Amino acid sequence: MQAITTRDRDAGVGGLTLTDLPYPHVAENDVVVRVHAAGFTPGELEWPSTWTDRAGRDRTPSVPGHELSGVVVELGYGTTGLTVGQRVFGLTDWARNGTLAEYAAVEARNLAPLAADIDHTVAAALPISGLTAYQGLFVHAGLTAGQTVVVHGAGGAVGSIAVQLAREVGARVIGTGRTDDRDVVLGRGAHAFLDLGTEPLESIGPVDVVFDVIGGDVLAKSAALIRPGGTLVTVAAPPTVQPREGRAVFFVVEPDRAQLADLAQRLRTGRLEIAIGAVYPLEKTAEAFAHRRRTHGRTIIKMATDGEERP
Repeated sequence: MQAITTRDRDAGVGGLTLTDLPYPHVAENDVVVRVHAAGFTPGELEWPSTWTDRAGRDRTPSVPGHELSGVVVELGYGTTGLTVGQRVFGLTDWARNGTLAEYAAVEARNLAPLAADIDHTVAAALPISGLTAYQGLFVHAGLTAGQTVVVHGAGGAVGSIAVQLAREVGARVIGTGRTDDRDVVLGRGAHAFLDLGTEPLESIGPVDVVFDVIGGDVLAKSAALIRPGGTLVTVAAPPTVQPREGRAVFFVVEPDRAQLADLAQRLRTGRLEIAIGAVYPLEKTAEAFAHRRRTHGRTIIKMATDGEERP
């Protein structure tokens, strides 16, 4: 099969190469998925898990990418809950070869069934962004109706979904970002927008929840926005400043089949929208990594297929 691999940690995007690799081994409780579309995070080329396994051993050449949508073509021993020929999407393990390949071996529990009316390209854009937003707001912050939440980076992939989820649950949503994010953020349902480049963050507050994907000074200043009993949630870095009478949570997103299914149902019913910025073929993955920040919406890699449901 063809896959994108990387061998040299110092090479960055320039080290991404289209390579012929063996068809993946299907372990116990795994499935092999014929990948139709895959998502990636540019920063993953700097993650330790891209280069070493959990024991710290070199695992190059490694295949990046951790989001996929496709069709199950093989079941490992003991695998239940999925069938050959079934459409699926999900989030793969950080320390295994990823999804920028024609086929990927994935733990079955990390995948959810995908309805026929959801396009693979859209589904591949959902797992990391959708699960991060869902877990940050509801699992870690416990956001409920009537509360006020600030979503930092509300114009981005995670932030945009967080705005929509928070608005639907009945929270008052304040989005932050750059000047050119304003219309996008308000269009996704935020009640208000704060321009981080021109408006003081201190003008917000107190609020029940701050959801942060930016880090740095924005994260540090956000602790002062939390009202007593509130929560500051971030995926950027462990907070160095704690809310005076609240709590701060740093987390790493985890696969969850039930949450993926919930997000997919929201897509089907029009309660959630995903912006797709650009779609590249597998052989142009390096170009996609390099140009991602110039495009609004998620950049997705789409595989060449003869027929969508043909295993």
